[in-house]
Amino acid sequence: MDSAALWVTVKLALGTTLVLLLLGVPLAWWLAQARFRGKFLVEAVIALPLVLPPTVLGFYVLYALGPNSTLGRGYETLTGSRLPFTFVGIWIASVLFNLPFAVRPFVAALEAVDRQLIEAAWCLGVSRWQTFFRVVLPLSWPGILAGAVLTFAHTVGEFGVVLMVGGNIPGVTRTLSIVVYDEVQALNYAAAAQTAWGLVSFSFTALALTYALQRKSWLV
Repeated sequence: MDSAALWVTVKLALGTTLVLLLLGVPLAWWLAQARFRGKFLVEAVIALPLVLPPTVLGFYVLYALGPNSTLGRGYETLTGSRLPFTFVGIWIASVLFNLPFAVRPFVAALEAVDRQLIEAAWCLGVSRWQTFFRVVLPLSWPGILAGAVLTFAHTVGEFGVVLMVGGNIPGVTRTLSIVVYDEVQALNYAAAAQTAWGLVSFSFTALALTYALQRKSWLV
């Protein structure tokens, strides 16, 4: 297995999961508590990567990060480098692509917490954020962890978005899924099968762990 591609893949999956834990959990908590007419529009935007072809999302992300965009020009001014075809570029794309895979399980876990426990904490004078950290998170952690595992596993298997935004640069943007594609293109089926089997084994393990954590969250 390509060790450089393995490191890029693991680094991308860890970085994406960390960002979506920090941003996705508060967003999920807000969605779980919010009651307004336009909520379904916010939920639709978050879920959009589930139905969009990865190449379509990758195209728009590539355009948004390019040197002609405000974000792209600002990043280039600050750092002297461009976002497309860099690790930072595929990291941003990965966060956007995996947003629903993190937020939807987070929302389900947070909504499963007994509302009476939350209201009891409020009646005792506990602030909303203290209630979140003291009551909600301890009761919903299995579901949140399941979402994090699913996000990590899904990032490991990314192909279309990463290829569109980052290309195929060894040691920088080349991930294991791209390695499989390259090996098949080169008719090196033995090497492709070795990497593919590793991804299948990892994916099965991650899914088994996700379902086990979800079962635990239902029993809490």
